[in-house]
Amino acid sequence: MAEQSTPEHLVIFMPSGRRGRVPAGTLVLKAARQLGVEIESICGGRLTCNKCRVQVEEGHFAKHGIISAKHHLSPATEEEIRLLDKLGSPECRLSCNARICDDALIFVPEESWAHKQVVRKAATERIIELFPAVRQVYVEVDHAELGEHRGDWGRLQEALATHWHLTNLTIDLPVLRVLQANLRQKNWCVTVTLWQDKEVIDVQPGYQEGVYGLAVDIGSTTIAGFLCDLRTGDILATESMMNPQVTYGEDLMSRVSYAMMHRDGLEKMNTAVLEALNRLAASTAREAGIRQRDVQEAVFVGNTTMIHILLGISPIELGGAPFALANRDGMDVKARELGLRLHRSANVHVLPAEAGHVGADNVAALIAEEPYTGDAVTLLVDVGTNAEIVLGNKRWMLSASSPTGPAFEGAQIRFGMRAAPGAIERVRIDPETKVARFRVIGEERWSNEWQIGSEFPAEAQPQHLAAGICGSGIIEVVAEMFLAGILQPDGRFNPNLHHERIQWDGRRGEYVLATAEQTTTGSPIVVTQDDVRNIQLAKAALYAGVKLLMNQAGLTRVGRIVLAGAFGSYIDPKYAMILGLIPDCDLAQVTAVGNAAGDGARIALLNKHKRQEAQHISEWVTYVETAVHPDFQQEFVGAIHLPHASDAFPHLNHILPEAAPVVELNGNGRGKRKRRKKKRVDVSRN
Repeated sequence: MAEQSTPEHLVIFMPSGRRGRVPAGTLVLKAARQLGVEIESICGGRLTCNKCRVQVEEGHFAKHGIISAKHHLSPATEEEIRLLDKLGSPECRLSCNARICDDALIFVPEESWAHKQVVRKAATERIIELFPAVRQVYVEVDHAELGEHRGDWGRLQEALATHWHLTNLTIDLPVLRVLQANLRQKNWCVTVTLWQDKEVIDVQPGYQEGVYGLAVDIGSTTIAGFLCDLRTGDILATESMMNPQVTYGEDLMSRVSYAMMHRDGLEKMNTAVLEALNRLAASTAREAGIRQRDVQEAVFVGNTTMIHILLGISPIELGGAPFALANRDGMDVKARELGLRLHRSANVHVLPAEAGHVGADNVAALIAEEPYTGDAVTLLVDVGTNAEIVLGNKRWMLSASSPTGPAFEGAQIRFGMRAAPGAIERVRIDPETKVARFRVIGEERWSNEWQIGSEFPAEAQPQHLAAGICGSGIIEVVAEMFLAGILQPDGRFNPNLHHERIQWDGRRGEYVLATAEQTTTGSPIVVTQDDVRNIQLAKAALYAGVKLLMNQAGLTRVGRIVLAGAFGSYIDPKYAMILGLIPDCDLAQVTAVGNAAGDGARIALLNKHKRQEAQHISEWVTYVETAVHPDFQQEFVGAIHLPHASDAFPHLNHILPEAAPVVELNGNGRGKRKRRKKKRVDVSRN
């Protein structure tokens, strides 16, 4: 009688997106390691370190093609239940103790990662004029006397009017509740905290100093926060974390669909982001040596979907034409109403949006870079899961969005990963030998300088082997494969190229980027045809959006390109242009400015007048709707090619392969190819 084989189940780990089938009964920790997901575990499965916590998501996840439930893991033992209750995480499981019994979508929280994500949304140094919305004043108040009936709030109002010329003030109810006790504690001398010189949000006994604010960029993939001293403008602490909503969808439309298809979808995503924001506030406050409840003001920016979910507003209307917003204008809301654990009377300001898919993050980038103040035409591109594009100068400005998807973040790539130690971030391929050398985050040496093996001393061994490919790495490897002749301009593997680094599955090729001995898993890291196609689709969506704006402005060239966002700051402009991510431009005029959206949020936090400027700019910019534009499909098809089917790139004449095919497109996006001769000149490979 034949032995029955052990059934296998599909396991997907988020937010990395790594998936695979493992035999029933496999420990979650072992499954994770087999799939290249590094979960921290110090105790070796003895249930003592408690660092390997994971969470099983429940429901039908159509995008991932999986039905997941908590009972798809083995039941928790009494010891595991006791430990998780002690840790305040009864909803989690310990991956060293839970076994796979059925298909499961498993979320690995950031604190359980063996290699923490590298913060790539850091603030940049900028000169900011300080006009915060929150300030403190010291005042001495008249004592209450028998027969005088103004009330303590009336007495405080009169003192503020007399000494500070502040009138028509209101007082937040939680402050009023403790006003009398605080007035009497220091003999009627108090420090009053005011918001916009309109509302009293705190009254402290005696003389006090210290007003703090939090600026947050809520990205689809990453949340970045900056805790600032509102008196000095100093950044006291910076924190970055994964947006936990990635479990419910890696891109915006996936999250809109999740809210649409699940009755509790909006609530789950809202709760997830609020919990993350509370953790971020607590972490930055702890680093700055203050209390979380000392944070008296916050400014949040994000794309329109993120802001809707943050405010508990259904994003469903953003999922289809006419892409209607619940509110386009900037707004102020009490932090406590959102469920944020800041100061009891803290206000949160949300910057305005421009249109259905160009949100507060783009407006924040605009007030940070101010392209609307100069004569030069600037193309500003915030590269991310949803790319925002702005083109113009002080006389006119156009904006658009392009749904690039998460491929640039390392998702939808077989060996893709976030920017963490071990992620391949730089790649060079020898055009003659077709062999790659690469550099990983956390290791300064290139892979061809590594000495691996027991025969080499420990100091010669690399600190980190390759664990996967992050966004900047996938851009470079696809561009380098094209330059080396491994890829054809249409993105397909060259069928006439026979090399040990190129493997074939029928007509589908894959390229061995890192050999087995160079990786953490002991298996090669490859770049597949699907990986290349996903990058082509993402870059074509972005380029098509840019071309629509250029066409509307009557431009065939741009003189200056600014790359913003965490990803935009780490890609090499040369490779972005070789890939066809951005149009042709003098490479010296292509600059990266870091997290411009986060900087814009910080500027609005420290200067209340910039909030008014943001409102004006959001109404002045002309939005171009790419999703329904009649020329989008033709521009998209042309942009699929590397770098483009028909657009010229004269600034790359000395770099592109000797013969690059050109496709002349007709009205239906089809056409025949001709070949354009180009001289290939070696460029620096460093």
